Amino acid sequence: MPPFLRPLLLLLTLQTLAGCEDTPPPPTTDAGTADAGTADAGTADAGTADAGPYVWDGTYTELEERGDWQDTGPFAPCAFDAQDASTNACEELSRFDMSRCDPEALAALPQDGIYLANGRDDRLLADGGPPDSTSPLGFQLRTDGGTSTMYDEPLLHRDTEGGRFAVVGRLTRTGTTVAMLGCQTPAPGIVTGCFASCRRGKVNQRGTFQAHRVAHSSGEPESSGGLTLVSERFVAVGQPVDVYVAKGHAYVVSLSHLGRPGGLTVFDVSDPKNPVFRTSISLPSDNFWNGVWAKGDALYVASSVMGTLVYDITQPAAPTFVRNLPTGDFGAHTVLVDGDRLYAMVPNTGTFVYDVTQPLNPVPRARITVPGDVDSGGPHDTFAHGNRLYISNAFGPYAVMDVTDLDDVKLLGTYPRPDLAYSHHSAVGTFAGRTLAFEGGEFNASHVRVLDVTNPARIVKLGEFRMRPITSVHNLILRGTRLYVAWYHEGLRVLDVSNPTKPTQLAHYNTFRETDPHRGDSIFEGVFSVRLPGDGYVYIVDSSRGLLIFNEL
Repeated sequence: MPPFLRPLLLLLTLQTLAGCEDTPPPPTTDAGTADAGTADAGTADAGTADAGPYVWDGTYTELEERGDWQDTGPFAPCAFDAQDASTNACEELSRFDMSRCDPEALAALPQDGIYLANGRDDRLLADGGPPDSTSPLGFQLRTDGGTSTMYDEPLLHRDTEGGRFAVVGRLTRTGTTVAMLGCQTPAPGIVTGCFASCRRGKVNQRGTFQAHRVAHSSGEPESSGGLTLVSERFVAVGQPVDVYVAKGHAYVVSLSHLGRPGGLTVFDVSDPKNPVFRTSISLPSDNFWNGVWAKGDALYVASSVMGTLVYDITQPAAPTFVRNLPTGDFGAHTVLVDGDRLYAMVPNTGTFVYDVTQPLNPVPRARITVPGDVDSGGPHDTFAHGNRLYISNAFGPYAVMDVTDLDDVKLLGTYPRPDLAYSHHSAVGTFAGRTLAFEGGEFNASHVRVLDVTNPARIVKLGEFRMRPITSVHNLILRGTRLYVAWYHEGLRVLDVSNPTKPTQLAHYNTFRETDPHRGDSIFEGVFSVRLPGDGYVYIVDSSRGLLIFNEL
């Protein structure tokens, strides 16, 4: 990923070492158990510790880290001429050479649908450098009288009939204009072609793209593996992105999105098959709320303005504001409770730690930083396991910290990725006597990595699981030998990780529907969050559909 893309991708997201061994320690062969935490609201994750016998005996072969996006060459036989480019070069469609394209195939493409694309940036090739992946591209074509969009903003130009396929859009927040011209259709629901991106009067990217219509067209059913939807409730406040279940209630937080203010929505889920709306909270000057957790009578909300908000849920259906915990200019992006510690992750700043022995009265204890926090975007999320904190450090490396003594926090090791992909979220457990991290990135082609973090100074990749290269992982939870993954457009995916070297899909549920209200063309659409509170049900939030509850497998 080119370094100049980091500010753009970070902007899009917020709108969302001790040891000296050079080789992995020898694997053990005891059966072990997968530690995924306990089910009460005050731990780092929800789940039981023992899911039965495991297939894996602890042996593995180290896998090469190839990054998220993998180059397979140009997507289409077309090109963009950037020579003598003017201020409006990306709107000059005559600059595209489409002479080797297939108009007949393009004429058969549906005239509606939501597409996500990977772009292969060729701008470095002339200098002998490698091609690279661009920021994710998305557009929505409509024939129902609605507005066709790119980046969820109205298209500047559309010509998709008679064997032509051209869309031009602009991201007004950055002044970026993108033109995409289709060339071929290698498979149903897929179009390839050429693109050019212009910013501040200059062509900053050009190359080829591959766009997939997001709605599954491969014949995959809506669900598999016995994963059954038992109830669903729309969330009227903003774009829902996270949920926490405590005291028989589901607390859903939302971002402000496309003119709709975010906030908090509370459902009584004492009967998960029939959730009952209780209340919603939205503050006029502070309603970009991205994360939520609970401990005892306290509810903690990550606010991009006021830091961490503390609410009293003694009466769970009617949260009462207590105070906020300021974290500086960037607010808080995510929160996590582990035992008597509250962790608040702050972009470009670090991880703030509080003592919550008295849940409604957090006491500041420390601020944890990883080298390069400011340049990388800082911590996005963390996971606590034993006396270690596993920090997903945005565009920086995945980091392991010893937090036994908050007055003497130590960096134990990091796991950098070659493509500077976004480190987003993880879940950690013990398998066959080894400590394994299931690490997920974000943005196009992100996937689940299985990392042996037993020796943090020598972190080793031993497995992975991928979906389509145009979609993104978001959050995940480990429950015994089952990994529940909130995979945006791919819905909820349940992986069997009893053999962590070869994760396999056990069940799934596709939540994404193009016709859902407020459904946009961003890569940040679909399932954001998943929780397993230990009541026999799985709770997720979908950016459009709201709160969905499933049976736990």
